[in-house]
Amino acid sequence: MQHSFPGYQPGTYVIDGSHSNVTFSVRHMMVAKVRGEIEGLEGTIVLAENPEESSITATVDPSTINTKNADRDQHLRSNDFFAIDEHPEWTFVSTGGRIEGDDLYVDGDLTLRGVTKRVALLVEFGGIGPDTWGNTRAGASARTRIKRSDFGISWNVAIETGGVMLSDEVDVEIEISAIQQAPVSA
Repeated sequence: MQHSFPGYQPGTYVIDGSHSNVTFSVRHMMVAKVRGEIEGLEGTIVLAENPEESSITATVDPSTINTKNADRDQHLRSNDFFAIDEHPEWTFVSTGGRIEGDDLYVDGDLTLRGVTKRVALLVEFGGIGPDTWGNTRAGASARTRIKRSDFGISWNVAIETGGVMLSDEVDVEIEISAIQQAPVSA
């Protein structure tokens, strides 16, 4: 990857869940978008000397979904959508990175509701630097678009004016702040 990464420091970084999140939006009733957040983001980022050899593994807890409507959130946790009793965790495991023009992508396998599909995250690297607690912190934003149906989530309702209640496409945005871990001595 021939790309500039401000303050790049190889190492192992642990995602700081209190400063990271996953948000999503889906078109509702064909005219507006419903947005939500899923907390419980955890994971590890290993930044290699060669950025192309870096890796990311992350999990989220779908039971933490919050769309600002308790009834809707409960429905999303049910078998109609996320089936959290059977699938209490979603995972992302990177398989590589690439540069296209000025864009950085991280490719990987997303497992949601027991189904694994390849996704490409468009990443905006925020940089690496010291935080106010003496840690080295890395930051990045990422986004992708997935189809609910690819993961076996097909619940929907036809609406009187034509169309359906929910679009198949879901926009996903991720904000990550991660703290570099001290190297392990041999």
